[in-house]
Amino acid sequence: MRHPTIQRCKKTSSIRKANSRKGAAIILAAFLMSVLICMLALSIDIGYIAASKAEARRTVDAAALAGAWQVLDSIQQNRNSNEVLDDANNTAMNIASLNTVCNLGPSLSTTGQNTDVSIGYLASLDASANVLDNSNNPYRAVRVRLRKNEASNGQVPLFFARIFGQTGCDLIVESTAATAIQIKGFNTPGSGASGLDLLPFALDEQTWINLLNGCGNDSYKFNANNSSVTTGGDGVKEVNLYPQGTGSPGNRGTVDIGKANNSTADLARQIVDGISTQDFIDMEKPLVLDGNGTMTLNGDTGISAGVKDELATIIGQTRIIPVFSSVTGNGNNANYTVVRWVGVRVMAVKLTGSMSSKYLMVQPASVIARNTVAGDMSRVWSNSIYSPVVLVK
Repeated sequence: MRHPTIQRCKKTSSIRKANSRKGAAIILAAFLMSVLICMLALSIDIGYIAASKAEARRTVDAAALAGAWQVLDSIQQNRNSNEVLDDANNTAMNIASLNTVCNLGPSLSTTGQNTDVSIGYLASLDASANVLDNSNNPYRAVRVRLRKNEASNGQVPLFFARIFGQTGCDLIVESTAATAIQIKGFNTPGSGASGLDLLPFALDEQTWINLLNGCGNDSYKFNANNSSVTTGGDGVKEVNLYPQGTGSPGNRGTVDIGKANNSTADLARQIVDGISTQDFIDMEKPLVLDGNGTMTLNGDTGISAGVKDELATIIGQTRIIPVFSSVTGNGNNANYTVVRWVGVRVMAVKLTGSMSSKYLMVQPASVIARNTVAGDMSRVWSNSIYSPVVLVK
């Protein structure tokens, strides 16, 4: 039998060990809780930074896209180069201010060497390409930068990191939007897509060049407010697209885009609705200039008075036409060597009466076309035709 004193000592020792283990567990729990709290605090701050970066990305994407579209709008309104830049800058700034980052609409600097809005040209759609002043590059671009630092828009605020003396962090996000300004052709539209607004009437290259150099009459005026055309000058010269002496007897510049020997009904449809997906398929070749900058289109016998009503419905609207350097053969056997695509606006039409009294008057105008194939700067592929704006970066 054990002695009572010995038993009491063992009990006391066991109690002390248990109390010691409880104390160690409390200390360990307190330490782990501190670590978890720090990790939670760090996660909250990191999450807020990520959310702020997403907001900044959304803002610069919207501002760059809006600025690039404004460039095209200003060009279509025949604004001068300084006005185009001002319009794009103002649009980018306004859109940025409407998209909050960290609950505030950011501001952009558009003056000085440290500007946040760069408007110029890209050599390629590579995300690393620089926006340059060199207009020989084939893409028009707007790059927007959003800075959040002590000097501009304030840092992204931190919350729990303040415990360690860190009140905020810097953030810089950029985005670039661009449009192709040299178009060498057009891809087949997808199923159900709207047609390509291209008139199947060709104009000779020298007449087009003369028009760009200021030759021609200025007899019609386009009103952008209501998309109407009236007599009187607007500073943009016109040219008569039909009838033209093309050098091909029995042919006045009509070309087949689609199946051979287009009927009047085909021409009427293409005038109003554009070149359809089926027309591309029936043509059995790409509507794209080759490496030499040319392609061949078959000729037709001329514009029939049967399409005068369809042409009248598109007065004031923009269309693309092919420009040719030469033509061989006669009538339906004519072959046009197309060397560029150009944008025009239909100003007036009269296809009745004597040949000398007929006309289809057009003037140069900017056209934004879908399904475009961009060209490089090795030659002039097009005039006044642009692709839709896309995000590059």
